[in-house]
Amino acid sequence: MAGLLAGTVLGALPVTAMAQETGADATAEGQGAAQAGQPTSLQQQDVVRTIAVAGAQRLEPQTILSYIRLRPGDPYTQAAGDQVLKDLYATELFSNVSVVNEGGNVVISVVENPVINRILLEGNERIKADKILPEIRLAPRQIYTRSKVRADVSRIIELYKRQGRFAATVEPQLVQLSQNRVDIVFEINEGPKSKVRQINIIGNEQFSDGDLKGEMVTKEARLLTFLSSNTSYDPDRLAFDQQQLRTFYLTQGYADFRVVSAVAELTPDKEDFIITYVVEEGERYKFGEVKVESELRDFDSDSMTQRLPMQTGDWYDAQRVEDTVEQLTDLAGTFGYAFADVRPEFRRNPDDLTMDVTFSLREAPRVYVERIDVNGNTLTQDKVVRREFRVAEGDAFNSLAIKRSEARIKSLGFFQENFEISQVEGSAPDRIILEANIEEQPTGELQLSAGFSSIEQFILAGSIRQRNFRGRGQTIGLSLNYSRYSKSANVSFSEPYVFDRNVSMGADIYHREFDNERFTFASNRYKQATTGFQMRAGVPLTEYMALIGSYTFNYEDITVGSNFFSDTNGDGIEECVGSRFVCEAVGQRTSSIVGLTLNYDSLDSRLRPTRGERISVTTEFAGLGGDVRYARMRAQMGKWFPLGSGFIFSLNAEGGWIHALKDNPNPGFDDVRLTDRFFLGESQFRGFDIRGLGPRVVRLRYQDLDSDPTTPRTLQTIEEFRAIDNNQFDDALGGRAYYLGRAELEIPLGSGAREMGLRPSIWADVGSLFAIDRPILADFPNSFQQTQFGRAVFFGPLYDADGNPVIDNNGTPDDPSDDFPTTGNTFDAVDADGNPNDVVLDPNGFYKEVLLGDSPSPRITVGIGVNWNSPFGPFRIDLSHAIKTQPGDDTKTLSFNVGTQF
Repeated sequence: MAGLLAGTVLGALPVTAMAQETGADATAEGQGAAQAGQPTSLQQQDVVRTIAVAGAQRLEPQTILSYIRLRPGDPYTQAAGDQVLKDLYATELFSNVSVVNEGGNVVISVVENPVINRILLEGNERIKADKILPEIRLAPRQIYTRSKVRADVSRIIELYKRQGRFAATVEPQLVQLSQNRVDIVFEINEGPKSKVRQINIIGNEQFSDGDLKGEMVTKEARLLTFLSSNTSYDPDRLAFDQQQLRTFYLTQGYADFRVVSAVAELTPDKEDFIITYVVEEGERYKFGEVKVESELRDFDSDSMTQRLPMQTGDWYDAQRVEDTVEQLTDLAGTFGYAFADVRPEFRRNPDDLTMDVTFSLREAPRVYVERIDVNGNTLTQDKVVRREFRVAEGDAFNSLAIKRSEARIKSLGFFQENFEISQVEGSAPDRIILEANIEEQPTGELQLSAGFSSIEQFILAGSIRQRNFRGRGQTIGLSLNYSRYSKSANVSFSEPYVFDRNVSMGADIYHREFDNERFTFASNRYKQATTGFQMRAGVPLTEYMALIGSYTFNYEDITVGSNFFSDTNGDGIEECVGSRFVCEAVGQRTSSIVGLTLNYDSLDSRLRPTRGERISVTTEFAGLGGDVRYARMRAQMGKWFPLGSGFIFSLNAEGGWIHALKDNPNPGFDDVRLTDRFFLGESQFRGFDIRGLGPRVVRLRYQDLDSDPTTPRTLQTIEEFRAIDNNQFDDALGGRAYYLGRAELEIPLGSGAREMGLRPSIWADVGSLFAIDRPILADFPNSFQQTQFGRAVFFGPLYDADGNPVIDNNGTPDDPSDDFPTTGNTFDAVDADGNPNDVVLDPNGFYKEVLLGDSPSPRITVGIGVNWNSPFGPFRIDLSHAIKTQPGDDTKTLSFNVGTQF
C-alpha cells in the first residue's frame, strides 16, 4: 500500500515527502534537499543565532517554530538538524521539510500538506454512501495526511469484509486543486460476495456432519439457501459457531468437548471459503450427586433438592443447569432477595463418568423497594407509568413482579421496545431503588391506506388515532373504510383507568354497510346497513384475567334490489320473488344486546406473540328491548410455544352457539335470522371460499328436457352444479353453531429473509358450521313457464299423479300424443281462458331443492402461507388443499391480501 500511495496517489508530490515514513529517512532526505537547494555546509559547532521559516502559507512561522526543540543560542549539530525534521514531520502538517544552516542562521523550508476540499466515493453499489462515510475519519477542511488515508482505506475494506466481500479493494486518488487544496476520491471495487462453499468437520464420531452443521449459524451456499445471508463468511460468526458446537455437546453430556481448531481458507479462485473444524468429543457424562445447599432462611435445601429437574443417572445437560440457576434466582427474587447469589459447583468424576452438581445459594439480605423513579417522560404523566408497576414503594423486592411490570409498561406502546426497569442500590444495604428510564415515542397516528384483496378487491381506508391522549393513557380515534362491498365509519374512545381506579371504560359509535353481491348469486343478494353504538366497562379479576361488560344498540336495514319484487298475482301488490331465505330477512329492525366477556391474556406480545396463552369467553343476550331475541355464546383460546431456533408453534380454537328466544312465525324458516347466524369461509377458514361451508340450499336441475316428460328425468349432480358458472340458485344459510381449530408452525428463515419481512408457515385448519331448522324444499320434476306479454308465469305439473294431462295444447285431452313435441321445447297451448299461447319449457322450471352441509362432521384443510412486510404493505398469501369436505362445500386453493400505507 505504501508503494501504491507513493507511486500512484502522490506521484505529483516531491520525493522528499516519503521522509515522514521513518525518522532516518526524513533526516536523509532533508539533508539531501538542503545540499541540493543550498551550497552552505553544516558546521557542527556553529551556534544558532537566528531561525527563519520559509514556505509557510496557512501556518504562522511562530507556530511552526513552536513544534521544534532548537532555539537561538543552542549549538547547531547534525543531530540537531535531524531532530528538527523529526519534530516537524511528526505533526503530519507538512509534505516536505528541509533545514539549512548558514553560519548560525538556520532556515527551515516547508511545504504544507494540502487541505481536503471534499471526499468522494466511486463504485460503491452494495453498500451505500451513508454507511461508508461514517467510517471515514478524514473530513473537509482537515489537513491531508497519508497515514489517515491508509487508515480510512482499511476501515472501508473492513466494512466490506463484514458484508462478506473479502475481494473488495479501495484505491485512494487525489485531485489537485488551487490554493493547495485536494479532493480525495476512494475508488471502490466491491468484488463478489465471498460465500462458504464447504464446511468440513474432523473428529466427530457420535454425531453426523449434518447434525453439527444444523447447530451452526453459518450455512453452506446451496440453491435452497439463496435468501439467507448466513452463507457469507464472517469471522465473528465463525467464533460464534464454535460456541454453538460446544453448547450442543454440553447439552448431550460431553463435558470434555473442545474445538481443537477452526480454519477458514480461501478457495484457489479467491471467491469462496472452506471452513474446517477439528473437534475432540471426549467422554459422555451422567449427572452424579445433584443437590441444593442454601444459606437463605426461607429455602429448605432438602426440599429444593427433591424439586430439581435433573436426577442422578440422567445424561449431563449444561443447559438444564443454566435453566435451574435462572429458576432458583427468580425464586429467590420472589421472596425479596434481590441480590441472591446462585452458583453451580461442579465436580467431575472421570472414573465412573459422572458429574456432581451443587447449587449453592449464598447468604443475601432481604431487600425492600425504597422508591420508584420515573425518568424521561415529557408528555406522559407519571401515574400512567406508575399504575402499571406490580410492586409499590415499601414492598419486598419481587423479581417476577418486576418482570411483569416491564411487560405491562411495554404493552402500553408509548415507549421504546427495549424498555427495562433499572435497579439501583438505595440508602441502606436492604433498600433498592427502581428506575423506569423511558423514552417516549410518537403515539399519534394518521394513516391513509390503499390495497387490494382477493375478498374485497380494492380497499381504501383512513384513520386518525391518539393512543396517549393528553398524556393520560386514553385512546381516541376516527376511522373510515371503503371497498366495493363494504363501507364503515367508526368513532371510539377508551379510558383504561376511570377516576384513577383500576376500571376501564370505552365507547364506539359506528355505521357499517355490507353488500354481499360479490359473495353469492343473484337470487341471494342483499344489502345490510347497521348504525349503532357500544359502551363497555372492564375490571381486572387477577393479574392476567379481566371481566368486561358491554351494551350494544343496533338499527339494521336489510334491502334487496327492485328486480326482487314482482306483481305475481296481478293484483297490484308486489312481492319478493328472489331467494325466499333472503326475502324473509328483508326489513328494518333494532337490536338491544347486553354482553359479558371473560378474558385471560398472558401473551408476551399482542402483535406477534411467541409464548403465552389467550382465552376469551363471551355471552350475549339480545332482547332488552328491540325486535330481536336471542342468546349467543362465543369462546376463543390460543396458545403459543417457542420451539427454539426461531420456530414458533401455535394452537387456536374457537366456537360459537346461538339460540333464538322468539319463534319465527313463517313456517319452513329458522327461528334465528339469516343475518344473526354464524358463517364460515374465507378468511376465517382457510381453504374455503366466502361462506363456502355450512348449511346451504342449492337448486339442482332436472335434465333430459327433450325426452318424454312422462318418464323420469335425470337430476343434476353436485359436481355438475358446481361446474356451471354464474349459477343463480345457491343460498348459504349459515348456522347456529360452529367450531374451528387452527395449528400453525412458523418457520424461521435466514437474516436476509427476516430483513425482507418474510415469515412462512405451515398450517392445518379443522372446523364445521351446522345446526339449522330444515327448511321446506321445492321439487318440480314436471313444470314449465309460459311467456305471456313479456312476463314469465309459472304453471304447475304437466301431468297429474295418474299421468293424465292437466293442460292440453289443442283441446283434445283424449289424445296426449299431440300435446308435446318430440323435439324442441316450444309448442302451442291454451291458457286457462282457452286463448292460444306459445309455451316454452324452461330448464330452470325443472328443479329440486336440496339441503347440504348441515353436519357437525369436520372439514379439514392444510396448506402453506407466507406473511411478508412488502414495500406495498402487509401481504399474506395461502396455498390450501382441502382433505376432507362435505357435499355442497365450495373450496378455494389460493387466497391473498395486500395493502399499503402512504
